[in-house]
Amino acid sequence: MKARAEMPSAANATNFNVVADTKTEAGTTLDNLKAAVCGETGASAKYAAFSAAAEQQGYSQLARLFKATSAAEQIHIKLETNEIKKKEPGYVAPEPPTGIETHETDVNLISGANGEIYETSDMYPTFIKVAQEEGDKAAELVFTRAKLAEAVHAELYLDAYNNIDNPDDDSYYLCPICGYIHKGDDFEKCPICFAPKQIHQKF
Repeated sequence: MKARAEMPSAANATNFNVVADTKTEAGTTLDNLKAAVCGETGASAKYAAFSAAAEQQGYSQLARLFKATSAAEQIHIKLETNEIKKKEPGYVAPEPPTGIETHETDVNLISGANGEIYETSDMYPTFIKVAQEEGDKAAELVFTRAKLAEAVHAELYLDAYNNIDNPDDDSYYLCPICGYIHKGDDFEKCPICFAPKQIHQKF
């Protein structure tokens, strides 16, 4: 993802439309925040399991990618949970699922890409529209940053899938503010929230 002169948002970007065959049932913004936390909790646990499987199968770089993405989803969980607690102080986040089934790493990469594509093209655009209708700017920002980060996660998974038999040794850098992941050292700041490279976590 290339950095723009201004931070991308639903107001200045044209890739925030909901897919025609949407599978997302939207509720209130509070409902949507809770649904997002549930989805991200499952995704984080799944990617952690995929990371362990990739390491066991001899794909050390892809293990790092899955680990970074699992950590990215934890950032989204924290941001969304903070918004929920503004509205419902007693909220208790769900426990992550256990006993996650894993497969060969190429299949796990496609599973990850499919999940991220759903979130960036369907779930989050739907939730953003509801937040806009309700005038909830804080939730809109959280959803927007997650939506943009998920698109990059999907791209990284597909790139890894296409190059699984021709790997490099690039590192992955995780933005601690929004969950964006950059592959390689050639960047200065997060293109989503403009956080500087120096604070990114290296995997």
